[in-house]
Amino acid sequence: MSGSIEDIWASRAAIREVQEKRLRQMLKEILPRNRFYADRFAGIDVEAVRSLDDLPRLPVTVKQDLVDSQTQQPPYGADLTYPSVKYRRLHQTSGTTGRPMRWLDTAESWDWIMECWRQIYLLAGITAEDRFFFPFSFGPFIGFWAAFEGAGRYGNLCIAGGGMSTDIRLRVLMENEATVICCTPTYALRMAEVAEEQGIDLRESSVRLLIVAGEPGGSIPATRQRIETAWAARVIDHWGMTEIGSLGTESWDRPGGLYILETEAIAEIVDPETLEPVPEGTPGELLITNLGRLGSPLIRYRTRDLVRRAVGEDPTGRQLLWLEGGILGRSDDMVTIRGNNVFPSSVEAVLRELDDLAEFRIDVRTVRSMHELCVTVEPVSESVPDLAERAQQALQNRLGFACEVRLARPGELPRFELKGRRFHREEEKGD
Repeated sequence: MSGSIEDIWASRAAIREVQEKRLRQMLKEILPRNRFYADRFAGIDVEAVRSLDDLPRLPVTVKQDLVDSQTQQPPYGADLTYPSVKYRRLHQTSGTTGRPMRWLDTAESWDWIMECWRQIYLLAGITAEDRFFFPFSFGPFIGFWAAFEGAGRYGNLCIAGGGMSTDIRLRVLMENEATVICCTPTYALRMAEVAEEQGIDLRESSVRLLIVAGEPGGSIPATRQRIETAWAARVIDHWGMTEIGSLGTESWDRPGGLYILETEAIAEIVDPETLEPVPEGTPGELLITNLGRLGSPLIRYRTRDLVRRAVGEDPTGRQLLWLEGGILGRSDDMVTIRGNNVFPSSVEAVLRELDDLAEFRIDVRTVRSMHELCVTVEPVSESVPDLAERAQQALQNRLGFACEVRLARPGELPRFELKGRRFHREEEKGD
């Protein structure tokens, strides 16, 4: 790339030039070495794919294709461009929607991931003086591994918070005057809950920024407000997946949405049923082609995430794709309740506005081919009045239908360090 990354971001023509050049280079590099895509593109004139307009000639890739490949050719599947000795990193998905997938990276692919994080930190407004704290387990889930190494590579102090209880993590981050925390929205709220139990005022800490990911909470206004109020700090949402990398982020100067790192990926927003492009401002499913992970690439990958391209001028002058409202929901999480399309994030957006709610759980049962919704709410203390009734009324007012709401005892519902698993489906036969 010629010129600074900020210069390229300021020009739609420059972004497209980078994307098309890297797309051609990637296809030339991976084919015919990569058996997964060599088989998928059999019979297609891949050399004719020269521009973004040509990309729809290639078929989409879905997660099940990758799962099937790893099942048929264990343990890593066929989406590998190079011999196994070339790979240096192994991570796996969290397994929240099924069997975990393993993912390998070469040293060059990992450098590309580091470049993605450099751009994320640039957009987030990170400075050389910032000190990072990472309260996650450092297991095989990719989580914040790349964020940790990326911050260290670009000159920041990084404090690992693995293998600690929440109260110890709070003490460590405060003693070391951390200014930036990378975690899930769920765990940001959990740390705030424990701090309140211990009489710690997080608003007096040195933390100025929480970079959150892994679930939609960072893009849900009520959840975001809870975190920012508890910490007296700014929330920056970011987006990615183990299999595609970290490719979206909120910026410090444009809250309320996500930029896609378009020098590193090609994004398409399509109708989930037809896979045809949707008009600007219309919600659709995000397809991603990553451009730097040549060791294990993904081309036209169906993320199942629903997004909306913003309409109008960007006040910052950037020409990057900006997704208004961030991730709106997941197409595979949507359920239809009495004719209403409902996402778990829609339920969370209502419940998080109840200040005396500590935790919640969403259960969907299928009875006689109909979905039934039951929400369990947990109060912050025994003295909270009428929480179930207020939650039920709020959900009915906002979602347009009545659902069952149950009351849990304080501390009864589980707490989470990484992604919160609050959404549960249960198939049940009718009488």
